[in-house]
Amino acid sequence: MAYTIYIGNKNYSSWSLRGWLLVRAAAAPFTEKVVSLSANDQAGVYKEFSPSGLVPCLVDTGTDPETVVWDTMSIAEYLAERHSGLWPAEPRARAWARSICAEMHSGFRTVRGEMTMCIKERVDVRPWATGLQRDIDRICTIWSETRKRFGGAGGLLFGSFCAADAFYGPVAFRFRTYGVLPDGAAGEYLAALLAHPTMREWDRAAHAETEVIEADEPRIIYRDKISS
Repeated sequence: MAYTIYIGNKNYSSWSLRGWLLVRAAAAPFTEKVVSLSANDQAGVYKEFSPSGLVPCLVDTGTDPETVVWDTMSIAEYLAERHSGLWPAEPRARAWARSICAEMHSGFRTVRGEMTMCIKERVDVRPWATGLQRDIDRICTIWSETRKRFGGAGGLLFGSFCAADAFYGPVAFRFRTYGVLPDGAAGEYLAALLAHPTMREWDRAAHAETEVIEADEPRIIYRDKISS
């Protein structure tokens, strides 16, 4: 089996990060193709390979014809059908993992809207809005409770790296950028996730990028708040 995954800028594209982490967790050969977020805004080039016009988009090049999979939840399930380890093996843990991934996938809009992912940046934009604090608190509760119920050695949610860690990878980078420092098990999980080799690999690549997309730059988005 071999895959191609289309992704956006590594410094900014949180959904791309999630899809890329899923492919890495599958431990299958893959090729990545980075297409600028700004290029897509100008010409809609993502439509050339992605039915939704969005990234990430996974192409299974080992099928004839090639199989195209878009949306990170679909990518997770497609890979899990073909590779072990994407979901926890124990049914109760697997149900929990799918539930917290679905909650991340469909919710936390305030975190997405008010904490754009910008891996290179470090800013303090407190006080946070009530809705943002509510999202942060819920995420920390998920992390703490999951670690308490299912966590093993290594500090991750279910022991070894799985789809759940991939789904919360972008949140980890957001928390680092905006100075969110959870206590207890949630804080330990955040540190473990940021230290994971696949997260560090993406982090290095994001720092090597040179393109600046102002719409996703916290120092531009929050310039009035930072200067006050």
